Amino acid sequence: MLRWRMKTFRESVSIIRNHHWCGHLPVGVAEGPFHLEIRRIVTDGDLDGVVTGAILRRWWPDAEVIFGHPGELRAGVFDDVIDRWTAVCDLPMHPSCGLSIDHHQSNKPDEGFGKSMIIWRESPSAARIAYDIFSERVDLSDFENLLEWVDKLDSGAISHEEYLSDNPILWLSRVIDAGSSIAMNVLKFLQDGVPVDQILADSEISDVVIEKKDEMGALVSAIREGMRIEDRMAIVRLEGTGIRSNGYQVTAMAGDECDACMVIHGDLGAKFGDGERYPVSASFYTNSFLHRSGGIYDLTALATRFDTDGGGHANACGCRIKPIDGMVVADRSVSEEDISRNIAAWLMMWSKR
Repeated sequence: MLRWRMKTFRESVSIIRNHHWCGHLPVGVAEGPFHLEIRRIVTDGDLDGVVTGAILRRWWPDAEVIFGHPGELRAGVFDDVIDRWTAVCDLPMHPSCGLSIDHHQSNKPDEGFGKSMIIWRESPSAARIAYDIFSERVDLSDFENLLEWVDKLDSGAISHEEYLSDNPILWLSRVIDAGSSIAMNVLKFLQDGVPVDQILADSEISDVVIEKKDEMGALVSAIREGMRIEDRMAIVRLEGTGIRSNGYQVTAMAGDECDACMVIHGDLGAKFGDGERYPVSASFYTNSFLHRSGGIYDLTALATRFDTDGGGHANACGCRIKPIDGMVVADRSVSEEDISRNIAAWLMMWSKR
């Protein structure tokens, strides 16, 4: 189990000041973000992002919530809706936002972000940062058990046995993946203090749970049929299938034969903002069941090799597949051959670990 030292909000503010990560600090930063007028929350659509958004809505109950993907934010999809009244959570910093809360290694901010209040620190989850901050002003005691699992899932600290269990929070995380409408319903339930068991018992949510359990069989079959292991890297190609998988499922099936995995998903020719379709991409994960302390290779080196917008954590990150000739990004559309070229280049880098 990874051990994280939980800092108080005042310690987080100290980190911001000492490293000058937010340029000119707004008046009142020492008192936290409570004085800010947040009208909109742009947050990641996974469990961590949803829980973070629910925590912020305890303080700003009328704030609009928009779910997004790191690649969408970097591609400018949300440029027209992010302003000084916007909080961006569990996503890359946006220079126009009023508040940024994040913990991803590749999103560690530098100077030059104007007057945005940036709260970044090493943490197992963005939700944990939000909890540490806002629990000083609002009652968040009902989040405590949920946060333990958010931390485990987002930091790679979940055990093999825990992942294969029937824990309700695991199913909550899978339900959220069904789309922004379901994610919003879950966020509202959490904001209102509804326990996880009761959320899953909701008629609409329970139908999604049944669907997810049915889909699990198809996912297992797709991984089993599409996985190959090369130099202790498990490679699963799911592009064009409409199926996505996290690293936990792949490495749970690969077992001790792999140290990490890469999952190819998305659709050729798609762009961010194309509804349910998104660009063909790769996700990289350490086999955290085998390597409990972060893995043997910084996978962000792969995620950022061709895609300047790629990134995440050293043990969990991702990027778009880019058109390449040799080891150079080309100015053309991505082809199916480019997927194989990217994989080959990443395996070459991996072989030098």
